[in-house]
Amino acid sequence: MTAKKTPSSKTTAKQAKPATAGGPSHLPVEMLSKAAAKVELKRLAAEIGRHDALYYQNDAPEIADAEYDALRRRNEALEARFPDLKLAESPADRVGAAPVAAFGKVTHRVPMLSLGNAFSDEDVTDFVARVRRFLGLGADDDLAFTAEPKIDGLSIALRYENGWFIEAATRGDGAEGENVTRNVATIKSIPHQLKGNDVPPVMEVRGEIYYRHADFAKLNETQAAAGAKVFANPRNAAAGSLRQLDASITASRPLQFFAYTWGEVSKLPADTQAGIVAAFSRWGLPVNPLMETVTSAEAMIAYYHGIGEKRSNLGYDIDGVVYKVNRLDLQDRLGFVSRSPRWATAHKFAAEQATTVLRGIEIQVGRTGSLTPVARLEPVNVGGVVVTNATLHNEDEIRRKDLRIGDFVIVQRAGDVIPQVVGPVLDKRPKQATAYEFPKLCPICGSHAVREADSDEVSGGVVRRCTGGLICPAQAKERLKHFVSRLAFDIEGLGEEKIEQFYADKRIQTPADIFTLQARNGVDFPRLEEQKGYGRKSIEKLFAAIDARRTIGLQRFLFALGIRHVGEGTSKDLAKHYLTWDAFHAAVMAAVSAGTKDSDAYRDIDDIDGIGETVVDALVEFFKEPHNTEIVRELLSHVSVTAFERVATTSSPVTGKTVVFTGTLEKFSRNEAKATAERLGAKVSGSVSGKTDYLVAGADAGSKLTKARDAGVTVLTEDEWLALIGQR
Repeated sequence: MTAKKTPSSKTTAKQAKPATAGGPSHLPVEMLSKAAAKVELKRLAAEIGRHDALYYQNDAPEIADAEYDALRRRNEALEARFPDLKLAESPADRVGAAPVAAFGKVTHRVPMLSLGNAFSDEDVTDFVARVRRFLGLGADDDLAFTAEPKIDGLSIALRYENGWFIEAATRGDGAEGENVTRNVATIKSIPHQLKGNDVPPVMEVRGEIYYRHADFAKLNETQAAAGAKVFANPRNAAAGSLRQLDASITASRPLQFFAYTWGEVSKLPADTQAGIVAAFSRWGLPVNPLMETVTSAEAMIAYYHGIGEKRSNLGYDIDGVVYKVNRLDLQDRLGFVSRSPRWATAHKFAAEQATTVLRGIEIQVGRTGSLTPVARLEPVNVGGVVVTNATLHNEDEIRRKDLRIGDFVIVQRAGDVIPQVVGPVLDKRPKQATAYEFPKLCPICGSHAVREADSDEVSGGVVRRCTGGLICPAQAKERLKHFVSRLAFDIEGLGEEKIEQFYADKRIQTPADIFTLQARNGVDFPRLEEQKGYGRKSIEKLFAAIDARRTIGLQRFLFALGIRHVGEGTSKDLAKHYLTWDAFHAAVMAAVSAGTKDSDAYRDIDDIDGIGETVVDALVEFFKEPHNTEIVRELLSHVSVTAFERVATTSSPVTGKTVVFTGTLEKFSRNEAKATAERLGAKVSGSVSGKTDYLVAGADAGSKLTKARDAGVTVLTEDEWLALIGQR
């Protein structure tokens, strides 16, 4: 088998069998009709797929290399003669695919969300307690979880239709990922066809692509010998290997895959997490054999410590353990919060630490003017990654830890991701180590930097902030970088480096300038094609990427504006409530006009579930500033904002309605009631107003019940609410 370079010892004369006789397969390709060729291509796809499974998954080939090559050559000849008959599951796409110009985008039909984290045994106990409390379960009620190693690799979504693999996408931003179908098709452990009578017509399998330690070591040896890039760790190697424009490079690298969850599916094969993973295994997908079902926090913690002891001998990287509620009906009831499921968490291993030298401290100015100190370190390897910089959060952090330039310091990667300086090694402090004086002026524009409380900072303490506003180039540039970032407009090819350059050239000073860049090319500025480092094709791709973002969803648009305290989760909460830009803008401008926190307009925003006074104040401050409103107005002349699509499991009587829950609920917890209402497309508010459609009143309902009756709001008991939504 040329494509797979099968060792000849794997095939014996006894195993070798002739190619299938009979039908059109015995005729030369030139003699086949189109109808016969269509039948033959389907037969070849099935036969080659079967032999791939025998060779790669069962290590039991039935035919010799030459016969396998003959099957592939015949398939290629038929596709060349009848290109319109090429199958979506064509064997030609598995190995040695021609290089592609770039990866396209795939919109995830079901978002690929991240997990919340637990960093201690106590966190796990708290997680279990939260789940029980949300579900209204007592300490003696049965509740099972699955526990499995958390693979440190690259998340991937594999779409199968009628059992055939047709598409693969990376996680991306959770809503949209890269189309890596051709490359994933070359990974030998991923079947092109799922086997089994219970495979659903649509099955999106999700899991992790990773490198085994031995394969990673060999890869780096090969890379070093060739003078090519040596990868820092197996995860980076997996990502780099998968994102090759030439799929044959991916095919040459021994990537592995574990399946552990799912996205869109037409019908689930089981009613538990463990049951579905078992189905994956039956269908031919590789799953982690170390997954177990446990029934208590104590058992979960014991599993975690047991896996920790085995970690160094597993042969692949893990960075913790994942726990999931086993029953799917309970997962549905628990639902999600922000970008994470309530029914799962990742118990991370303790951060790895190393000692190095603090060479200096530099100040970075963020988009809101915050002055953030960054430690410049002597390069040190921490958990497989070379660390040269680490955040110090703010000036109080430096003072509290008594950090001095020249100190030996302990560095760790928090959650195995973000580098942090733990503190100095005092018994190794050099005599020449000097204290750091935090600047009182902005190092970029020279404006005064004032100290103020800022709950939005990582440290949750006091931040020093530049007062220069948008006259400060650093703030203007950082706002633009935020605007084009992955969770905002996500403009491919317009990253931080390009923003820096275009800002310096004065080509882009405001977000609206991005969308007039092509029109002004060669008019207000020299043509980009004439600038060093730019080619015609790269410029065309940049302009096309900008044009592709002239329409954007409300959630992304709100996040892109860079309003203080309006992050990813808050943007979603606002978009989910108002649905359209016009509705959101009208509500905020009403609060601006009212000018007081006691106004109905202010309270209407404050009452949105998940929104508080800090956010409302930030919105009012942003939109009462004429400069900001002009920037938004100009931007909207170039882009259109689409409505937020409320996700509902079904069209229901409460879709689009505003619901308030009050009093002590007996049949479900308050959180579960809110989650159910939102799943059915309702808006959940914290207080009663003229816009409230239903008030669901439990025992001991107080002033909200009185206000609802006075306002003519429909008041429901718990039973009436359940009857309304069809769950009684």
